[in-house]
Amino acid sequence: MSTTVTSTNFTEFPLISKGKVRDIYDLGENLLIVVTDRLSAFDHILPQPIPDKGRVLNLMSKFWFEMTADKLKNHMISTEVADLPQSLHKYGDILQGRFTLAHKAKMVPVECIVRGYLSGSGWNDYKRTGAVCGIKLPEGLQDSSKLPSPLFTPSTKAESGHDENISFDQAVEIVGAEVAARIRDASLMLYTTAADYALTRGIIIADTKFEFGFIDGELIVCDEVLTPDSSRFWPADQYAPGRAQPSFDKQYVRDYLLQIGWNKEPPIPSLPPEVVANTSSRYVDAYMLLTGRSL
Repeated sequence: MSTTVTSTNFTEFPLISKGKVRDIYDLGENLLIVVTDRLSAFDHILPQPIPDKGRVLNLMSKFWFEMTADKLKNHMISTEVADLPQSLHKYGDILQGRFTLAHKAKMVPVECIVRGYLSGSGWNDYKRTGAVCGIKLPEGLQDSSKLPSPLFTPSTKAESGHDENISFDQAVEIVGAEVAARIRDASLMLYTTAADYALTRGIIIADTKFEFGFIDGELIVCDEVLTPDSSRFWPADQYAPGRAQPSFDKQYVRDYLLQIGWNKEPPIPSLPPEVVANTSSRYVDAYMLLTGRSL
């Protein structure tokens, strides 16, 4: 079991961002991205950390970055403490396995969502309109149905709260036609590559979210990729359309919070020890299944 980390305070370098899960430091030429064990649900950070969650997210992203590097470059430089500035080596016990040393990039201000299955907000949208984010779909689809082909459904980035779904035409207005086409094609390529592989490991990737940036005019994929926080992971051997699916992601926590009747406003309820433990095991199981590696 690794040290549980809920927050960091590395005074040697400026902290430039503290998100729901990640603490990001400016190392000058590069970034230090530290993935904590914080868990957010319904746009709130929950009181208890989830043991091993940060390491799972970071090392799973590393796995996918390495797998897809021949198809599209990414921001990862290293995940080894030895490659950090000497002044950070004293934090090795905290950092090991849960950080990425990353290139700085000019980020594209659009979230890139790919949906391979009808679930979540997409299912709600379809029930209302027969479409997902304005994309018309065949009649008669069910909750969790596999879509005829994966959909690219971009959204705007929100500093806090919910991102807002937008059409492809709106994405073009934000970033231009060429960049919009490039991030769409890259998103669909990465999703298809990962989803095909994951099926061989017994996991369905129902949907996922990517972020992209540019370095010297070259498109790269950044942030986290294909993790249980940015994707819906379903066990393939339990898949049955027409209902919500069991999952390896934090939907388990969301379901618990809905079950106890939380109104999604403060005060934020505490999670029972068994919910914390079960959530942690879901993250670890997903990592071991997908990568074939132990944490």
